[in-house]
Amino acid sequence: MSVAKFGNAKLTQQKTVTLQDIANVAGVAVSTVSRAFTTPDRVNFQTMLRIHQVADELGYRRRPAPEVGGSSLHRTIDLMVQDIGNPFFTDLMKGAVQAAREADYMVLLGDAEESAAVELDHIHRILPSVDGLIASARWLTDSDLAEISRRKPLVLFNREVPGISSVCAETPEANRLLIQHLVSLGHRRIVYVSGPRVSWTNQQRWASVQEVTREHGIEPIQIGPFRPLLSQGAAAVDIAMSHDPTAIIAFNDQLAIGMLQAMSSKGIRVPEDVSIVSYDDTFGSSFSSPPLTCLRAEIEYAGREAVRLLLAQIRGSQEIHQLRIPSGLTVRASSSHARTSSASS
Repeated sequence: MSVAKFGNAKLTQQKTVTLQDIANVAGVAVSTVSRAFTTPDRVNFQTMLRIHQVADELGYRRRPAPEVGGSSLHRTIDLMVQDIGNPFFTDLMKGAVQAAREADYMVLLGDAEESAAVELDHIHRILPSVDGLIASARWLTDSDLAEISRRKPLVLFNREVPGISSVCAETPEANRLLIQHLVSLGHRRIVYVSGPRVSWTNQQRWASVQEVTREHGIEPIQIGPFRPLLSQGAAAVDIAMSHDPTAIIAFNDQLAIGMLQAMSSKGIRVPEDVSIVSYDDTFGSSFSSPPLTCLRAEIEYAGREAVRLLLAQIRGSQEIHQLRIPSGLTVRASSSHARTSSASS
């Protein structure tokens, strides 16, 4: 006879664990437990995670275990991105789909639409239907992600959480290159146009901006946050230029290209009046006006690596890997020497 424990509750297992057993320990109705397994979109996200955790603790088995050799019940994985319209995610999807196809897996695509509610709802709905997830998870807390990783194999993209495998398409060393490029051109009044505050990537980029500029006695200015979209460019330009910068670092290419468009309409010359640089080097950066100086990200390779790590988990690996993929700087016409007429000269 064995005893399963959850919190202060104990259940003596002399028979098959039932939905009623789970309901008793979780403190919810049997109907709620049933919905958590059959129609999870009808259950509060935190409640669903608790029910699945209790079910695991009690040894509940709703479906047969996978066959020996690691074959999957679904042979399907989910890839959730923040914005399917952002070219940044195009190569990620391409790399992931190719790697999954080679392993005879299908990839489902989820779009969080840069929304906390949509991100939660997508994870909520998809969790019971796939073998594992690759998530560009911006809004979920670390504890939420830890609970999800207990339920299904999980690999994070461009975010690191202790105990969860991840792939990041940049490194702190590469981030330094972008800022050092501006410093080497004589820029001393630098504005960083922030992406979403909760973005792990945004936090890493701002940390690098602060570190490098302060090594040279420069106090950077942060504005925002802004959604990383073309449409946010006009608002970002107005606020950024009010600080009389010689250089602007944009959170991503979409925001930077939106700023270039707004600058053109306002008669602000790039790079004569102000230099602008950004991250990722996605489609459109090379033929914007002027072409953008960017920190390049190896996104397609990141997609392949994320699938490789996920499939290893699905096949039983317990190892945690947090990969950071080196990248390089692509210098184009949007950055040049600082203007000598700046108030900071």
